[in-house]
Amino acid sequence: MPKTQSAILLLLAASYSLGVLSATFPDDVAALRAFKSAVKPASIPSTSCLATWNFSADPCAVPRINHFTCGLTCAGNRVVQLTLDSQGYSGTLTPSISKLTHLINLDLGDNSFYGPIPSSISSLPNLRNLILRVNSLSGSVPPSIAALRSLVTLDLSHNSLSGQLPNMSSLTGLTRLDFSYNKLTGPIPALPPNLNELALKANSLSGPLTHYSFTGLNRLMVVELGENSFTGTLEPWIFLLPSLQQIDLAKNSFSIVAVAKPSNSELVAVDLSYNKLEGFLPAIFADFPILRSLALSYNRLRGPIPWQYSKKGSSLQRLYLDGNYLNGSPPKGFFSGDKPVSGSLGDNCLQSCPVSSELCLKSQKPASICHQAYGGKPKS
Repeated sequence: MPKTQSAILLLLAASYSLGVLSATFPDDVAALRAFKSAVKPASIPSTSCLATWNFSADPCAVPRINHFTCGLTCAGNRVVQLTLDSQGYSGTLTPSISKLTHLINLDLGDNSFYGPIPSSISSLPNLRNLILRVNSLSGSVPPSIAALRSLVTLDLSHNSLSGQLPNMSSLTGLTRLDFSYNKLTGPIPALPPNLNELALKANSLSGPLTHYSFTGLNRLMVVELGENSFTGTLEPWIFLLPSLQQIDLAKNSFSIVAVAKPSNSELVAVDLSYNKLEGFLPAIFADFPILRSLALSYNRLRGPIPWQYSKKGSSLQRLYLDGNYLNGSPPKGFFSGDKPVSGSLGDNCLQSCPVSSELCLKSQKPASICHQAYGGKPKS
């Protein structure tokens, strides 16, 4: 066979092979069609990614010059990533999305999708990142989401999701969970064991924080549970989670805080402001070796500020204790040394708080209120 003829045959074979590889798997095409059909045409700007989804072309074919120029990524003939631009797309999430069985990343954040999250989403066994943040999704978090065993990131924040949190302890690969700014209710169930970040801020979650929910969370570094309706006692274990660095429990209804001496701690910042905490300030917070910021503003705490907060070598740099019923004189160490403490001690019953210090810029409570507070319980 002449060399030229052999070369042509090889080229044809290569072209045929490439054509087969670029022909998107039929179920993936059907899923993409259904996905776009569920988006209101009026919400698809002409310059957006979805506007280039023209199904007269093959979604995974390359090069993508005029069609499917963005919004999806393929590996061979399978769609592995669906990442939309933030254009305000409005529509529902089609259950047919479950046909994209090779999908690894699904990011539809910062748009206007509404309606429920389809339970069929559990049929995406390879999904690692599910990001639906900043939309208008409603209904409950489908319990079937616990079947997404490959998940690493789950962000459903800033939606209108309601109902209780499902048990997600089976998601052993999940490191980041963010359901903040929704309408979720009820207690916190057992959590995924390898979380690094837990964000459930600004919901209507309630009940006490139980050790059961946090069992085995040895890698948890950030906890954001502020702006909920949690009650009861904050027990020592919550501050002794071995990897914990930041914890925000502000704007709840906790009534007691109990703190134990740490043997070792990574804790840097604690915010317990705007609760209903009563009793004395826990002096043991001063024993946390790298605690930089402590906020206990607007509670019902009384008694003197522990001298340990200002002891030599203390790591505390920011201290917010305003809006309580603290009395006596603040430790002199706050106002001396090379690294004075910043924050606020105002709106208390303190004496001799130097107005030259930032800590004392806010005035103290009237004497009549302080007298009443120490004659009985302070009014709420």
